[in-house]
Amino acid sequence: MTTTVPPEAAARQSSPGTASGRSRRPGRIRRIGLPYLLLLPALLLELLVHLVPMVIGIMMSFKELTQFYIRDWTTAPWNAFDNYAMSVDFNAPVGEALLHSFLVTVAFTLLSVGLCWLIGTAAAIYLQDNFRGRGLLRALFLVPYALPVYTAVITWVFMFQHDNGLVNHVLHDQLGLTDKPSFWLIGDNSFIALLSVSVWKGWPFAFLIVMAGLQNIPKELYEAAALDGAGMWQQIRRITLPSLRPVNQVLVLVLFLWTFNDFNTPYVLFGRTAPQAADLISVHIYQASFVTWNFGTGSAMSVLLLLFLLLVTGAYLWLTSRGRRTADA
Repeated sequence: MTTTVPPEAAARQSSPGTASGRSRRPGRIRRIGLPYLLLLPALLLELLVHLVPMVIGIMMSFKELTQFYIRDWTTAPWNAFDNYAMSVDFNAPVGEALLHSFLVTVAFTLLSVGLCWLIGTAAAIYLQDNFRGRGLLRALFLVPYALPVYTAVITWVFMFQHDNGLVNHVLHDQLGLTDKPSFWLIGDNSFIALLSVSVWKGWPFAFLIVMAGLQNIPKELYEAAALDGAGMWQQIRRITLPSLRPVNQVLVLVLFLWTFNDFNTPYVLFGRTAPQAADLISVHIYQASFVTWNFGTGSAMSVLLLLFLLLVTGAYLWLTSRGRRTADA
């Protein structure tokens, strides 16, 4: 006995718009939209914590916002680009002070990033060999990075004290390297003190990242190079550094951004007013905003700093990507 299927039923079963096809489509849409739904809380928090204050800060940079308008900053009068013109007028006191702070920050950042990378890379390469106590040394090297910033910097403040600090005790009393105890938190020595704390606090991060990158280099390359007669320095130059190029590109950029924007270290080390030799731009903007109560000028300086960092980051990424394409070709 045979059964015949009506033409209408056969058409519904063979057509692509059947109920089963329609049921698969919502499931696929749900699977595609699920990652965006999971990212939605983070995006909302990012919008609330960073983007909204950034937009408000940009608006404030176009206002003559002083202490007289703190109760309601929206009532402050607009002054167009006057705050920006004042900040970049290097012949005026405000612009001259900002330029000095910018140059000090550039010098401090280049020295700090360079020393952090050099010390961290040397320590990571040294600890690649197996020897007794290697695990203990790795743990000790990461202590400065694991300590809270305020705890570590306050400890350095006590060490840099003029009369009873550990630094003067070692350099002057024990080693006799200086004629008299030095002032480390004021004057020209403040730059050396700030740089020392920054390097001490930052090089373990470089050590950690480089050490992770070294794990991806095959040991067979070093064994083949040793059989060919290559020494340690040749292996580092020909194998280690080229293999670490992608890791170092990201590491240098992160260290640059962190160091250039560092506010906690100089603020805890020197207080609200940093010495002229260690007047980083982050503290300078804080002083322009919260010490002189000129929030409009401080906001304009912050926007200029943001534009500078975006420009440097974009140029750095373009140069590194171009160099990578050239190397691959």
